[in-house]
Amino acid sequence: MENYHKFVMIILSYGIMLPTWVVGKQQVPCYFIFGDSLVDNGNNNHLVTFAKATYLPHGIDFKSGPTGRFCNGRNFADFTAELLGFTRHIPPFASSNRSEILLGLNYASAAAGIRSETGRHLGDRITFDEQLVNHEMTISGISYILGGFDLASTYLQKCFYHVGFGSNDYLNNYFISSVYETSTTFTVEEFTEALINQYRSQILKLHTYGARKVALHGLGPIGCTPYELSRHSTNDTCVEYINTAVQLFNHQLNLLVDELNNDTSLQDAKFIYLNFYDMSMEVIQQPSAFGFRVVNRACCGMGLNNGAVTCLPFEVPCPDRNKYFFWDAYHGTEAANKIASARTYIALNQSDVYPFDIYHLVQL
Repeated sequence: MENYHKFVMIILSYGIMLPTWVVGKQQVPCYFIFGDSLVDNGNNNHLVTFAKATYLPHGIDFKSGPTGRFCNGRNFADFTAELLGFTRHIPPFASSNRSEILLGLNYASAAAGIRSETGRHLGDRITFDEQLVNHEMTISGISYILGGFDLASTYLQKCFYHVGFGSNDYLNNYFISSVYETSTTFTVEEFTEALINQYRSQILKLHTYGARKVALHGLGPIGCTPYELSRHSTNDTCVEYINTAVQLFNHQLNLLVDELNNDTSLQDAKFIYLNFYDMSMEVIQQPSAFGFRVVNRACCGMGLNNGAVTCLPFEVPCPDRNKYFFWDAYHGTEAANKIASARTYIALNQSDVYPFDIYHLVQL
């Protein structure tokens, strides 16, 4: 094991990304993704919503062009699928067919949140509760293919589940007091507690559907996004009150991981926490160490920090996209996603994940 980690460290030091050929064959039978625009790969394409990325320059560096990904290229889930040994990216639920469901599906939807009202001012979106309903439909299809629910359940228990919600519950709910009442109903501490309580119930429901290897995606420093810098910052300093709320959520999510792992009724399951906040702050504070030059402006956008207006159709983005941490007003570039995926798959820094990384989770 010591020699293995030395080898991985050498690989990462040269390319950041651990190549699929090091991982070897497909490590889990299927990979299911629940979340928001950070991992949406097309589920919002045909919804009536402002939250869609079906046009260039989104996908300018993706092999098939715009797909609905809020990125110039691959997102976090795409890179994770590659590291897990999948030979193709996990398809979106909205355009999948029966032949694909045994390998997993992506249910993520831009603007979606833990709470059902989150993101409603942007139009249609598929909330976490609705994503769970879609997954239940998928399980019915898998049960039909495999010959029964018990066989499907045994199959699903070997799969990897990635769940990431919460950003929109703050950005597109709590901190928009002109539209949502949550900030007048709850203090930020009370709102966070309510979020975590609802999240707990949703994750437990996912467990009843067969999820046993679950990675919970912590929130990044959304107070440092070009959008928030354009609204609040005069000197490119991250917006402290937003990041304070995010850190409160992440702290409670970390405690929830402990709670779930210590629950005797869930002994057959394991949950891990992916620490996107600290990883992102490390890059923002030391960009050159990770190959970045610009961490306070979007590659595609307009206005202050290129974040006041997010990436518009056929806008000309920055030419040196690998040097930018943020693709648009909210989302990371392919280069940023590549680093995050590598660091959570094999965590050479113990603080990147808790209690261990994705590689060790899927081996269980």
